[in-house]
Amino acid sequence: MRYKGIILAGGNGTRLHPMTIAVSKQLIPVYDKPMIFYPLSVLMDAGIRQVLIITKPEEAYLFQRLLGDGSNWGISIEYAEQPKPAGIAQGLFIAEEFLAGAPSVLILGDNIFYGSNFTQKVCKAMTENIGAFILPYKVRDPSQYGVLELDVSGRIQNIVEKPKKPPSNLAVPGLYILDETAPKKAKELVPSGRGELEITDLLNIYLAEKKLKYCVLDRGTAWLDTGTTESLLEASMFVQAIEKRQGHKIACLEEISLNKNFQLISSLHPCAFAEW
Repeated sequence: MRYKGIILAGGNGTRLHPMTIAVSKQLIPVYDKPMIFYPLSVLMDAGIRQVLIITKPEEAYLFQRLLGDGSNWGISIEYAEQPKPAGIAQGLFIAEEFLAGAPSVLILGDNIFYGSNFTQKVCKAMTENIGAFILPYKVRDPSQYGVLELDVSGRIQNIVEKPKKPPSNLAVPGLYILDETAPKKAKELVPSGRGELEITDLLNIYLAEKKLKYCVLDRGTAWLDTGTTESLLEASMFVQAIEKRQGHKIACLEEISLNKNFQLISSLHPCAFAEW
C-alpha cells in the first residue's frame, strides 16, 4: 500500500513571538520560500502524492490560499484542524480518516532536511519499514529532543523525551515513517506530564513490539529545526549559501513535480489515485 504524508503545521510557535502572534510559523519565509515548502518537498521527493496538512482552525485558510489543493504540483493536498495542540502523536488520530488504513510519513512543518542521499534514505526506510522507522541525527545538545538510548550492540533500549542527562547524542528529528497501526496506537496513549501525547511514547510502543528500526543520518545531511529566531536565521543563511553556490533551488516544488513526472491532477480521473 502506498504511503500518505502528514505535515503538522499547528502549534503556537511561542519561541518565535511576536512574529507568530499574527501568522503561523510554518508560513514564515526561510530565505526565499515559506517554511512549509521544505517538509512538503521531502514528501514529494519520496514519491508521496497524497498529503494532509494539520493546522490551527484560525489559520487553515492561509495554508489553503498558499497551497490550494496541490494540483499545481500534481499532488493532492487536504486539510484538517487541530483545535488545541496536544502533542505530535495527536496528529495521527486526527489524520485517521485521511489515512484510511494506509501507512504514513509524518513530518513536522518546521523541520528542514538537506543532503545528497537523504531522499534515498527516506525511500529505503519506507521500503524496509516493519512498523516504525526513524532517522536519528547526532547533535551537540540532545536534551531538547527525543533521544535514543542504545545498548553496546547498537540496539535501541529506550527513547527518552527531552532528558536532562541524555543517554546519547542521537536525537530523533521530526520525521517518522509509520505503518497503518499508528492512529490506533496513538489513541491508546496517555498524556505526559506536559499534557501532551508524546511521539516518543508511540515509538516506544513499537519498540516493545520489536517493530522499530532506525538509520542514523550521516554528516552529509543537514537537519535544521527552525523553531527559534536563531535557528530560523541560520536556516535562511544555509539555504541562501547552498542556492547561491550551487545555482539550484532547495525545495522547489515545481522542479520536484517535473522530475518526478507528476501528472497534473486536474487532468486525472479521481479514481486515478487508486492506481498510484
